[in-house]
Amino acid sequence: MPDQPWRNPRPAPKLPEVQPHLKQLLIPAWLRIWWPAFLWAVIISVMSTDAFSAQHTASFFEPILRWFKPDLTAHQFLVIHHYIRKSAHFVEYFIFCLLLYRGIRGFRMGWRWSWGLTALFIAFGYSALDEIHQAFVASRQASPYDSLIDSIGAFVAFTILWFWFRSRNRRITARES
Repeated sequence: MPDQPWRNPRPAPKLPEVQPHLKQLLIPAWLRIWWPAFLWAVIISVMSTDAFSAQHTASFFEPILRWFKPDLTAHQFLVIHHYIRKSAHFVEYFIFCLLLYRGIRGFRMGWRWSWGLTALFIAFGYSALDEIHQAFVASRQASPYDSLIDSIGAFVAFTILWFWFRSRNRRITARES
């Protein structure tokens, strides 16, 4: 090959060598970290539309509940339906706060109060904006009570995250000593 100086003497890389670099080129690091939180925010926004109003979710849940308890009265159904909807508020913002913390933390490890509080306040703000959005949907109504339930869900996630990382740090410290 000395008579062909333009040729690269290094062989072409194999696919396993290239894959990590391709992933970084195709999907930026910030998007790989934040996409679950962005997707969950979209899901929350979709759940704030007319399609998930009390009338529509009632028509979905009533046959299921009547299958479990055929003698369900209308009043019992309304109470159960109410609790299902309120627990959905709690759960969706619980998950949202966890995903926000994941995005804020990025590739770093552990717990920082600033990361946790940032995730918590973003969830609080999004909850308020979600209720404002519902004020403009004809079949929905804005409720500060719902926003409070959302915020409690985010706060519980924040608290569990803190306890989780605190206990994890104690185990690591105990193992090292």
